[in-house]
Amino acid sequence: MIAQFRAGNEFAFESLVEKYKSRVFTTIQLIVKDDAVAEDLLQDVFIKVVQTLSSDAYSEEGKFQPWLMRIAHNLAIDYFRKAKRYPKIVMEDGVDIFNSLQFAEQTVEDARVKEETTILIRRLIDELPEPQKEVLIMRHYMDLSFQEIADQTGVSINTALGRMRYALINLRKKLNVIQSAYDKTFYPK
Repeated sequence: MIAQFRAGNEFAFESLVEKYKSRVFTTIQLIVKDDAVAEDLLQDVFIKVVQTLSSDAYSEEGKFQPWLMRIAHNLAIDYFRKAKRYPKIVMEDGVDIFNSLQFAEQTVEDARVKEETTILIRRLIDELPEPQKEVLIMRHYMDLSFQEIADQTGVSINTALGRMRYALINLRKKLNVIQSAYDKTFYPK
């Protein structure tokens, strides 16, 4: 059916949707526990499937159903991430880079600190080697799974994971240098 859809047969895709929609819906609903949200995410899953199949990014080496269910699972999990309404980058020690940022009734000073921190983080990300920067952006700002990152960048999932690890290590080093310089400037020994 996948080959038929790629060849232009829209009815083949309808058959795929009919065959898998109840399983996908159930998987999502068990995670989000909300039928309306599950319906929305069900549509998002099949939109992503169409986009992937249309762009020839799908590899037929694996089975379709596990791949489909992984998309459903990832989108359901991403729903909770997006509900937090702020980017989350966690360092190796579990500290969220943005943990000091607050989004409720900020003072002018709070807003300025948030803006400066965001600018600093973006600058530090831009300084990362291109492969590390690419993986970090795809993971934390585009909410892609490591498998999706591996597929889109043409590397193994272990390479994608390694690049993310080194990106976070490099960010931590850069932040430590900045913190050390700040401390020496304002708190000389």
